[in-house]
Amino acid sequence: MTFDGPELARNAANHTALSPVSILKRVERVHPELPAQVHGHIRRSWGEVAERCKRLASALAKRGVGKGDTVALIAPNIPEALECALALPMLGAVLNANNTRLDSGTIAYILEHGEAKVLLVDTEFSAMAAEAVAQSGRDLLIVDIEDSEGPGGSRIGALTYDDLLAEGDPTFAYTLPDDEWDALALNYTSGTTGRPKGVVYSHRGAWTNAVNNVVTWEMPHHPVYLWTLPLFHCNGWCFPWTITMLAGTHVFLRAPRPEAIYDAFADHGVTHLCGAPIIMSMISGAEQKRDFPQKIKMMTAAAPPPASVIKGMEAMGISITHVYGLTEVYGPAVVCAEKPVWADLPAQERADLKARQGVAYELEEDVLVLDPETGEPVPWDAQTPGEVVFRGNIVMKGYLKAPEETAKAFKDGWFWSGDIAVQHSDGYIEIRDRSKDIIISGGENISSIEVEKALYSHPAVSLVAVVAMPDEKWGEVPCAFVELCGAATEDDLLAHAKAKLAGYMRPKKVIFGELPKTTTGKIRKNELRDLVRQKR
Repeated sequence: MTFDGPELARNAANHTALSPVSILKRVERVHPELPAQVHGHIRRSWGEVAERCKRLASALAKRGVGKGDTVALIAPNIPEALECALALPMLGAVLNANNTRLDSGTIAYILEHGEAKVLLVDTEFSAMAAEAVAQSGRDLLIVDIEDSEGPGGSRIGALTYDDLLAEGDPTFAYTLPDDEWDALALNYTSGTTGRPKGVVYSHRGAWTNAVNNVVTWEMPHHPVYLWTLPLFHCNGWCFPWTITMLAGTHVFLRAPRPEAIYDAFADHGVTHLCGAPIIMSMISGAEQKRDFPQKIKMMTAAAPPPASVIKGMEAMGISITHVYGLTEVYGPAVVCAEKPVWADLPAQERADLKARQGVAYELEEDVLVLDPETGEPVPWDAQTPGEVVFRGNIVMKGYLKAPEETAKAFKDGWFWSGDIAVQHSDGYIEIRDRSKDIIISGGENISSIEVEKALYSHPAVSLVAVVAMPDEKWGEVPCAFVELCGAATEDDLLAHAKAKLAGYMRPKKVIFGELPKTTTGKIRKNELRDLVRQKR
């Protein structure tokens, strides 16, 4: 028996592209009256948000934006950032949401490399954006976002966001992509070299991980989601589409602050939030707390949360789900799925188990730890290290304009993460090191090589190696080990770094002395990491 006759062919009735476009279309039709956005004094329903998104899409279309055109965004967690994530897919345009903490030179490179056609920028970041545009040399349509909850700033664009919406058509038709493999978003990694890499997401991948979030977190309809995770981090881990799919409420914070978080818990009935371990520290360590009656779920990533923090959060009624991923896999793709039997374990043992990275998301095909030399799985003994690899629909399309780097990342049918881990007997992976020497501080990826490059530019520095140093507030921060060829103090090098690097990238400590090396002269960073841990 074969099932390939003409009567079984694909057609418009039985096959459509998987895309976030369908998500907004449904919620507008089914739940237009439900709350969608809470931001300071702003309250909008899903019907109102859908209209704003259609106005945005149609206005950009009138100005020549279409399939494959890159629209760059520099903005914190505000309603306009969400609307870009929902509206641009209707056009087949590609959203490039940028980290607001980047310097103008890096943004200039991204604008040029990504061939941005439009830049939407919150006025708080106008000065940096103007400098970046000038450096890039691109002729961009610049749109100013004037957030009533923000500090303000100068306009640098041709029109404001509200002006742009006024040009739009509220009846603009939803349009699915021609192919679900079409590009949806462009996100730049911090990388391990001087230039960030452009990671391209597809409609299919974004839709898949949006659904993944629902299944993995056992999310109900109509959640109240607090935006403490930056919307520019892997497109907010695909939660712009997840929360919209569930007709939930997006509660925005331009910047996470303890008092604002507790106000959101108590006043808006927040049920879910995501963030780096620093957010947990912010919540658990707040001087003034407010009571809230509801149970809250929090998803956290980056450095494993300390067991003591997990216990403290759970005592407050906030359950923690630990996830792991990379920009290349749409954010989280591995979850520390809690087993029912864990509930009966002592609190410390349960917290230790929950601090591991875990197993593949339900809609991810597979995640394993392989020996990078043989390509074979390492023993599940919690001791033998290997490299974490991914396979499935939530792996990136590839690196933009970087065929060699893409080919290197995609080897033997797997995406090779560069992260070193062990695999436990229950199949759960646990990260032990990072072969790419990426430092994850407060959810931000820091290239140790970039920090080293900045310190090398000081005339007294002969040799430098930067590693992650554990930090109670940020999870980990850069620590520099330095060999000198001249006179310099720790304060001298910290001041030098301040002039070269963004604040979050600067080393927090400098240690002087001879660096340990292999017989070939390679610095033994593993020994430096051990030394840092001993000095705590």
